[in-house]
Amino acid sequence: MKVLIMAAGVGSRISRHLQGQPKCCVDINGQPLIRYTMELLKKKGIKEIAIVTGYQERYIHQALEGLSYVRYFNPFFRVANSISSVWFARDFLTPDDDIMIMNGDVFMEEKVLDILLAEKRSPLMLSDSTRIEDADYRFNWEGEFLKKYGKHLTNNETTGEYVGIGILNKSDLQVFKQNVIDAVSNEDYSCWWEDIIYRTVEDGKKVYVNDIAGVFWAEVDYIEDYERIKDFIS
Repeated sequence: MKVLIMAAGVGSRISRHLQGQPKCCVDINGQPLIRYTMELLKKKGIKEIAIVTGYQERYIHQALEGLSYVRYFNPFFRVANSISSVWFARDFLTPDDDIMIMNGDVFMEEKVLDILLAEKRSPLMLSDSTRIEDADYRFNWEGEFLKKYGKHLTNNETTGEYVGIGILNKSDLQVFKQNVIDAVSNEDYSCWWEDIIYRTVEDGKKVYVNDIAGVFWAEVDYIEDYERIKDFIS
């Protein structure tokens, strides 16, 4: 499996707390989050890792000094959503291996990666059924399949919060890549990379959900998310 990390965004909801740094560079026990993630991936034997940067990219490359990875730069990080980041990294989307796509501001304990590496289903998105009341991006699934998604779902409709990580088998990758290219060609710049997968649900395709309830993770969108991480690692 190879990994593509989305790390171009400004992180406007928490930026005032970060002194101009990308949110993937928040401190985790004395090292930036992005380095923690990279070292965890390499510990598990993942060698092919690419990172798409944008906002204040120098901080990210400084944080990763000495580590090997493929670099892509998204100059449109202020005017387009993450669909543009995947487009700039499209050469990395080759059907020779499965791929994990993750948002760079996600902190995960090691068990999360163990769960991901054991997965055979595709396309698959991670979710957490313990996160409903405070959920940001919400999922509704039945059995193992995604049915509804979005921030508009009520608590009663929500079965869990999206974790910020997905998997595509190499057999699904070419279609995903073409749909990304088509979205950009159609100037659908408000699209997120996940939307390419969600839209297949509307077409009747199956998208799997793995519920990782009980395993710690957090996506650094708000300062409260970062505080939860600090409480976990302390």
